[in-house]
Amino acid sequence: MPAALSRPAPAEPPFWLPLLAGLPIGLCLVVMALPALGHGHATAYRVLYLLAFLAWLPPLAALQRRLWRRRLPMPLIGGVLLVATYAMSVFNNLLGDLMAQFAGWSRPDDFRFAGLFNGLESCWLALIAFCAMHAVIAYYVELKQEKQQREQAHLLARDAELRALRYQLHPHFLFNTLNAISALVAEERGRDARRMISQLAEFLRATLAGDGRHEVSVAEEIALTDAYLEIEKARLGERLQIIWRIDAELLHAAMPYLLLQPLVENAIRHGIAPRASAGKLEIHLSRHGDRLLLQLDNDIATPLAEAPARDAAVGQRNVAERLARLYPDDHRFQAGPRADGGGYRVNLDLPFRATAAARDATREAA
Repeated sequence: MPAALSRPAPAEPPFWLPLLAGLPIGLCLVVMALPALGHGHATAYRVLYLLAFLAWLPPLAALQRRLWRRRLPMPLIGGVLLVATYAMSVFNNLLGDLMAQFAGWSRPDDFRFAGLFNGLESCWLALIAFCAMHAVIAYYVELKQEKQQREQAHLLARDAELRALRYQLHPHFLFNTLNAISALVAEERGRDARRMISQLAEFLRATLAGDGRHEVSVAEEIALTDAYLEIEKARLGERLQIIWRIDAELLHAAMPYLLLQPLVENAIRHGIAPRASAGKLEIHLSRHGDRLLLQLDNDIATPLAEAPARDAAVGQRNVAERLARLYPDDHRFQAGPRADGGGYRVNLDLPFRATAAARDATREAA
């Protein structure tokens, strides 16, 4: 039961840190001694007490740490340190008396052993102040470590959530693709079905080859999206028209992994595939200051409400949740029919930043 009620041992800062922090306390002792300097043997006594104070710091710090490691209750630790620092102060007075005897300095005629317990305030308070400073430093280090642990836990949780959202896309995409392959087989379009299976294998190989990053370069994301578009072209043929408009300077910018694929899939599945006529999908990536702008236009305005609700919502909901975790309060995601009635538009506004490889290349060039 006592162990359950005791306070956990605080984190311990480097041993030299509290010793260094104790030096200002020693400086205060010097300042307090200035008025007495030059009066009799006051200088010698003050120098002795200062050296004794500095000599007590390492064993006092070691004692305090040992008490922390034993996880004793704080009142008990405080009591032990008060007794220890008081004993050290008495010993300092004893050293002063021995120095006086060794030097042959005269002592008051009424000297008594009880006099060793007088005049302890300055040295005792200095040692107590050191213990308090040591505890404050340890508490600060403990808070810092806890903050780092919380941040690490938050990052791990965010990473797990992002991975789960990424994995959510795979069964949804595979279900849709396998349905499309089944439809091609039923229509006796064996050549197109075989081509679609081949492109599906290439796309899956590309996604499985990812190294776990949540952000990739624009060039990598375009290549992955293009692999997916080859699958759709095997099914839709000339009915699918793709227009890319990407500024060359953006190829090394960072963007979320597998961001385009679910948006493109929604546009094709619910905008172009149901129609007999050809449909155009335009993807535009640009930069405005420190923002990366993505605009995806489908020239056939098919509100997602007309599509199966659950199937239509997966892609956009997944994108919205991933963006909320990657760029909290620093992104904008809008999707809906265009104001002119000429199609369906998705707008994304993300923070612009270069990939790590691009930053390294820039530093090497500089």
